[in-house]
Amino acid sequence: MPTDVFSPGPLGPITLRNRTIKAATFEARSPGGLVSQDLIDYHVAVAEGGVGMTTVAYLAVAPEGRTDDAVIHLRPEAASGLRRLTDAVHEAGALIAGQLGHAGPVANGRSNGVRAISASRMPSPLSMQMVRAASEQDLTRVTRAYVDGARMAVDAGFDCLELHFGHNYLVSSFLSPNLNRRKDRWGGSVANRARLARQVARAVREEVGDEAAVIAKFGMKDGAPGGFAPPESIEVAQLLESDGTLDALELTAGSSLMNPMYLFRGDAPREDFAKVMPPLVRFGMRFVGERFLREYPYEPAYLLPLARQFREALSMPLVLLGGIADRSTMDLAMEEGFAFVAMGRALLREPDLLRRMQAGEASSSRCIYCNRCMPTVYSRTHCWLATDPVTGPIPLEAPGGAA
Repeated sequence: MPTDVFSPGPLGPITLRNRTIKAATFEARSPGGLVSQDLIDYHVAVAEGGVGMTTVAYLAVAPEGRTDDAVIHLRPEAASGLRRLTDAVHEAGALIAGQLGHAGPVANGRSNGVRAISASRMPSPLSMQMVRAASEQDLTRVTRAYVDGARMAVDAGFDCLELHFGHNYLVSSFLSPNLNRRKDRWGGSVANRARLARQVARAVREEVGDEAAVIAKFGMKDGAPGGFAPPESIEVAQLLESDGTLDALELTAGSSLMNPMYLFRGDAPREDFAKVMPPLVRFGMRFVGERFLREYPYEPAYLLPLARQFREALSMPLVLLGGIADRSTMDLAMEEGFAFVAMGRALLREPDLLRRMQAGEASSSRCIYCNRCMPTVYSRTHCWLATDPVTGPIPLEAPGGAA
C-alpha cells in the first residue's frame, strides 16, 4: 500500500509531520542581509498552512557567495534573527530547513562588492565582470565556511540543512563539464568534478552529526549543451550515497546561468524580467531573451521522468520537485517510491493549500504557471494573482524597492 503523503516522514534524525516540503525559493525579504519580520511571516504562513517543513532560501556561507547583497549571509549579526524565525515556525507546527550555499558564478560580484568565483574563469552576465577561477585556498576557505554556516544554522534552531548542489552555483559549476575546464585535481574526471560536493557534504556532516538532517539540492541536468546530465549526474549521486553523509537528495534541474526555465516550465515572463534587471542586462535581454528564457510546457510532475532514473539507481531517500501542485501528483510520487515532495509556486500562490487538502476542501493549486512571480525575487517575492487585503493586487516592484 502506498505511503500517505500526509503521514509522518522520517528524514535522518528528524521526523516531519507529513511528507511535504516548502521548496527553497528566494523570498527577497531580508533587507541588509538579515531576517525581517516579513520573512518570518512568510514562513509562518506556510507552516500554519500545513507544510511538513519549510525551507529558507537562501543562506550564503561567504560574502562572495551571495547572489546579491540582499541575501542573508551567515554571520554573527544574523544569528538572533534566524533564531526568531525558527522559533516562530516551530510554534506554528512545522520544521524548518536552511538552504546553505555559495552562489559561485551566479553571484553578482558588482552588487556584493567582491569578485565572484567559479570552477573556471568566465564572464558574468549579471555583473559584467570576469568571474575568477577558485584557487585551492578558496576551496579550503569555502568548505570551512560551509562548516561554520552549518554550526550557526543548527545553533539557531534549524532542523535540516539543505546544501545547494544545483543550478550552476559554486558546487554545481564544478560538476558541470561545460563550466569546469580545470586540469588539476578538481577537474576532468567525474570523480574529480565531484570532489567539492563530497568534501562539503562530509565536512558539514562531521560538524553537525545527528543534530540536524543534512540533505542536498542536487541538479540532475543543467538543460544546457555540454552541461551536467545523466549518466554523469547519476554517477555523482551514487558517490554521494556511498559516502553516507546525506539523509536525502532533493532532485532539481536547470541552470540559473544558462537555462532557468528548464526548472520552472510554463510561461517565460521576459518583459517582466526586463523591467527589473540592471540597464546593461536589460539591453542584452532584447537580443538573447528568447534563448535565455526559453518556454517549456507545464505538466504535472514534469521532472518525474528524469527523477525515475535516480530512483532506480539509488536506495537513499529522494525528494521529488517540479510540478507538484495537486493531490493526485503527490500520491503518484509516493507510489513511485519518493520519500517527500517539494512545492514552490503552489504554496506561494496558496500558503494554506496543504491544510485545505487535508480537510478535503481542495485537491489542486490555483497556480496558473504564468511565472510572473519569478522576477519578483529582485524585490519581494510574491504571486501576481495574490492580493493584499488592504491595497488589493500587489504590484511588481523595481530593484531597491521596499522589501
